[in-house]
Amino acid sequence: MVRLLERHRELELLREAYAECVDGSGQLVIVSGGPGLGKTELLHEFSKSAAKAGARVLTATASLCERAHPMGVIRQLLHSGEIPAEVLDRPAQPGTDGDTPSRAVGETVSGSFDPDGSEYAAEAVVRGASAPILELAGERPLVIAVDDAHLVDPYSLQTMLHLLRRARNKRILVVCAGWEQSGLPDPLVHTDLIRQPHRRVRLAPLSEQGVAQILAAQTTQLPPKEISASYHRATAGNPMLVHALLDDGTQFGAEIGEPVASIAYRQAVLACLYRGEPRHLSVARAVAALGELASARTTALLLSASTDAVQVVVEVLSSTGLLDGYRFRHPAAANAVLSDLDPAERARLHGEIARLLYLDGAAAPVVTEHLMAADRVVEPWGLSVLRLASELALAADDVERSTGYLRLALRECADEQERHALSIALARAEWRVNPAAVAPHLTPLHPVVLDDALDARDAATVIRHMLWQGDTGPAAEAVSALAASLDPVDAHVLAEVEFVRHCFYGAPRVSHRGDLAKVATLERATTGKVSALWATVALLVSGDVTDESVAHVTEALLSGQLSDMKLELTVFSLLVIAFSGRTATAVEVCEALLADAVQRRARTWEALLRGVRAEIALLQGDVVTAEARATEALDLLHPQGWGALIGMPLSTAIFANTAMGRHEAAAHLLRRKVPDAMFNTVFGVQYLRARGHHYLSTDRAFAALNDFETCGHLMRDRNPDLQPLVPWRNDLAQANLRIGKTRVAKEWAEEQIGLRSTLASRPRGIALRILAGTSQPRHRTALLRESIDLLQACGDRLELAVAFADLSAAHYELGDYARARLVARQAAQEAGICDTDPPVDGLPAGPPRGEAPPADTDGASVLSDAEGRVAALAALGYTNREISSRIHVTVSTVEQHLTRVYRKLNVASRTELPSKVLEHQIPAMSDHSPGADRRPSGGVLTKDLLPLWKRLAL
Repeated sequence: MVRLLERHRELELLREAYAECVDGSGQLVIVSGGPGLGKTELLHEFSKSAAKAGARVLTATASLCERAHPMGVIRQLLHSGEIPAEVLDRPAQPGTDGDTPSRAVGETVSGSFDPDGSEYAAEAVVRGASAPILELAGERPLVIAVDDAHLVDPYSLQTMLHLLRRARNKRILVVCAGWEQSGLPDPLVHTDLIRQPHRRVRLAPLSEQGVAQILAAQTTQLPPKEISASYHRATAGNPMLVHALLDDGTQFGAEIGEPVASIAYRQAVLACLYRGEPRHLSVARAVAALGELASARTTALLLSASTDAVQVVVEVLSSTGLLDGYRFRHPAAANAVLSDLDPAERARLHGEIARLLYLDGAAAPVVTEHLMAADRVVEPWGLSVLRLASELALAADDVERSTGYLRLALRECADEQERHALSIALARAEWRVNPAAVAPHLTPLHPVVLDDALDARDAATVIRHMLWQGDTGPAAEAVSALAASLDPVDAHVLAEVEFVRHCFYGAPRVSHRGDLAKVATLERATTGKVSALWATVALLVSGDVTDESVAHVTEALLSGQLSDMKLELTVFSLLVIAFSGRTATAVEVCEALLADAVQRRARTWEALLRGVRAEIALLQGDVVTAEARATEALDLLHPQGWGALIGMPLSTAIFANTAMGRHEAAAHLLRRKVPDAMFNTVFGVQYLRARGHHYLSTDRAFAALNDFETCGHLMRDRNPDLQPLVPWRNDLAQANLRIGKTRVAKEWAEEQIGLRSTLASRPRGIALRILAGTSQPRHRTALLRESIDLLQACGDRLELAVAFADLSAAHYELGDYARARLVARQAAQEAGICDTDPPVDGLPAGPPRGEAPPADTDGASVLSDAEGRVAALAALGYTNREISSRIHVTVSTVEQHLTRVYRKLNVASRTELPSKVLEHQIPAMSDHSPGADRRPSGGVLTKDLLPLWKRLAL
């Protein structure tokens, strides 16, 4: 039979003892082993076989809950067998002094019993209960089977001992099954019982083969060896646990897989523990609560016990298959033990563990895990431990754990000042993944920051939240208040906040700070270097843009991990690098930081960096990538989470859709609700600029003019330092040119050109193109060539396409049709790269018929690369000196190249070059320019230029 696997030898030993009992020799057999090892099944099977052999069998099961009830086990024995009524009704024997009342045996055992009564009365009851049992053995062999004998109540034990002392020559067999070891003062199988002559039957766990036999009986096919090994590892061969895992994971006949622990297993675990002694349950609970920290020392400290006593119990629990040393064999067992605890007791247990660990010098995260499990903080040190653990968790990018620690600390904290610090720390952690969630923590602290009640770092966090929401006025007041009482040690905090407030958000500078660029310059003059990132970027904004300074910023961005406190500064640094004309560098750094943000699951960082990547793509003229990244950024955060910064990705998306001619998509974006406070920041200005260009592209020039004029007022009143980065003058020039106010347009364009800044090369290039539109055709080409040079240098392919188209139109008006066609080819190529409509579609149909020469696709091979570059530039109207500057050779070298070009192409004069360049398909000048073969990231393949070329060649 399955339930007695590997128990046949033990059953045979019991049968041998019974045979000697039948011969008139009383026997005591002690069956020992942990719970679930089959003691009960062994007793049951033996009792059945003894009953079949003619024995009278009396059975009882002791229990912890009945241990306080005297004679409970004896009462079970007397009521389990078919004991004649005359035996139970016979009066109990009187004591030696003869004054015991005459009572029936059944009444003596079943009636009330006072354990605090006289020793004489107790002895009388013991004698009275033993007498009829001894008498029964005279009729036929008597088998007394007591399960869980380690829990027998004291008076039942005394009765059994009295019985055993008088059963040596009688046909009585007493079988007591119980645990072999104990951590209690009274042994598991009592000392007094062991002193009696007895046999010992020890039950061991099943072998792996035995477990395999249990599994085989449950299914139609023998399970693989590795499956039976898994069951054996999880249970150590405890049959009850094996059957419980089978009940949870399989149905009869189904294939058996890896063990799955569920309800049946958890119930079996608790049954094993509740059938033991109280200390076994206590040790199991302590080990479960301690988890990986459980050891003889920690468990003993938690239970206020000796390590030896704890070790004894652990060995018992290990023998049952629950533990493997101080670890539960299956995680579900530990969960079952802890879940069985009363919530208040479980909290007390974890709180005590936290205290012990703290006193023992354990790391803050270790202590905090138990404070969280206790869900309360009783000791004064608990709050500081939670705060430290939250910072460590956030540094490890575990935002959920960090915020959990801080919420508990905030709930338990009573000190107002400390609550402010905890609220700000919680806001910093939550802001990383959801900026909308921090308002309840920081908004109430806006007045507090004015009262000088926060330290510098916390005050900076609150001010940044004000700025994020567009509350630039209160933020300025807070900066002033912070400056008035700031410790000099924290001056860098104020400087960085003021820089971000002024440059990133576009708010007016607080007067007491002076010029931030001068502060940075003074630091460099004093120390020989600029250490702070904000100071280095301040120098870039002021016009100190060199390869060295840009490299310094790039290194600073890549060398350290992205920080919550420096995110706005990081974003602005990337934009400044891009505006300096180094868009490829900006892309490289932005992509690296973006990958880091994605890996660290920092949703807010990722959203802003995708917005920056979109803006950089827009500066490159890569409108496809700009639109895609801006849309991704907008989708990452709730609009409330974006706050005032929603203007950044939203305006980029509007600009990109407008450039691609997707005016309905741009209009849809403009219908999105934006916070009014956004217009207190530079992001509102960018939004107005984007809306104005949408109006301009959809023939609403006066509406565009109104938006652009508003931009001008906002920028002039607030932040002249950002003029190179926000070219609103160009916007006004374009709008005025569209409505026919040529003179006003020219004035705005010239004012933009007059802004001499290394960050303004792109706006200057656009302004030159606009200025050319206000000029006579004979002056227009020089302005447009200068515009093209600047736009090529900064890498804006879209604006370059427009400039080429204007230059082509200028040549056309001058009657230089060949050169017009040549430049139109360049315009179409740049537009195709940007995936926008060719800007030359508005040109006249073309020069008179017969002007276009036949194409010679092999002609370009006669020129070297250097000659081709010189030929292309000369065809576009560049002078020899201008060509030498562009390709970095001497004027003499240019003249030599041109001489060979004239000879190879059979050109008599410079005016014939444009038609020859077209005729021989010589690559355009952008194809020869540095980096021209590098396509914008996310761009599309160049469109087919042949239809356009044919239209211009008619």
